[in-house]
Amino acid sequence: MAHLLLVDDDNDLVEGLGELLRCEGHEVRTASTCEEGLKVLRAAPLPDALVLDVDMPVLGGPGMAHKMLLHDAGEQYVPILLMSARDDLPQIAERMGTPYFLAKPGDIDTFLELLARALRERRPPASA
Repeated sequence: MAHLLLVDDDNDLVEGLGELLRCEGHEVRTASTCEEGLKVLRAAPLPDALVLDVDMPVLGGPGMAHKMLLHDAGEQYVPILLMSARDDLPQIAERMGTPYFLAKPGDIDTFLELLARALRERRPPASA
C-alpha cells in the first residue's frame, strides 16, 4: 500500500481515479487546487507519490512542485506523476525533472504501470 496525493481540478477525475487507487489498495488524499495540495503535503504522512495535473488555476502543477522544493529544501523526494492534455507535456515534465507523465485522457493500465514504476524508483529522504 502506498500513500498517494492526487491533485486535479477536475472533480470527476479525482473521484474516479481516487476510487480506482483505493481499490488497488492505496491510501489516497485529494486536493482540487495546488494551494490545497500544499496544505495536505504539510500534514503527515508525506505521500509516497504525487499525481498532479499541470493546468490548474492560480498556482498550477509546475508552481506547486517548485513550492514543494522550496518548502523542504529538497530533503524529501516525492515522485511526481504529471497528467495533462497539453501537447508539450514531455517538455514540461523534463523541465520539472520528472520522467513520469501521462497525456489525458490516459489509459488506466498505462497510468497504473507508470505509478508502480514511480513508487519502485522512489528515492529515500536525503537525511536517511
